[in-house]
Amino acid sequence: MTKLSDTQAIILSAAAQREDRIALPLPESLRGGAAAKVVGAMLAKNFLQEVDADMRNGEPVWRETGDGNGVTLVATNAGLAAIGIEPEDANAAPAGATDAPTEEPAPDTPTEPKASPKARTPREGTKQATLIAMLRAPDGATIEEIMAATGWQSHTVRGAMAGALKKKLGLEVTSEKVENRGRVYSLPRD
Repeated sequence: MTKLSDTQAIILSAAAQREDRIALPLPESLRGGAAAKVVGAMLAKNFLQEVDADMRNGEPVWRETGDGNGVTLVATNAGLAAIGIEPEDANAAPAGATDAPTEEPAPDTPTEPKASPKARTPREGTKQATLIAMLRAPDGATIEEIMAATGWQSHTVRGAMAGALKKKLGLEVTSEKVENRGRVYSLPRD
């Protein structure tokens, strides 16, 4: 699988969940030059493609062309493959996207649900692997216990659970208040 930044993975995952594969809107935290840099890199790698936006139907616009038309961003088959979705499992891209499958399913053929990004396995011996192991323990782990084991600060622990585990790896982190222990976080065991 291609190495992606967290932002690129979020953009492609959001596009994969949309029937038309449109990658807009971008994450709110991504603005201005940073947005242009990330999108430019994704266009260069053929993860995204610029196609004419149907502004009459309210399609979001990435940029306007000089003639008053708009361009939107669509995830390509290569972009979906980069997040672990095989092109034949993904819905067809809208008209104008050149790498879209050419065959449409027959009207009476039930469509398969969209595949979710395949969970990646963290390397052994990393702090992320330590975090996952602690959360999969029968008693789970508190923020303080994870801080002691990893050397991270509390905001880093929370960020790793929300970003790396939930968003990037698709893991379901749960929490509950435990008497004499505080809030305990856990993952379902394999």
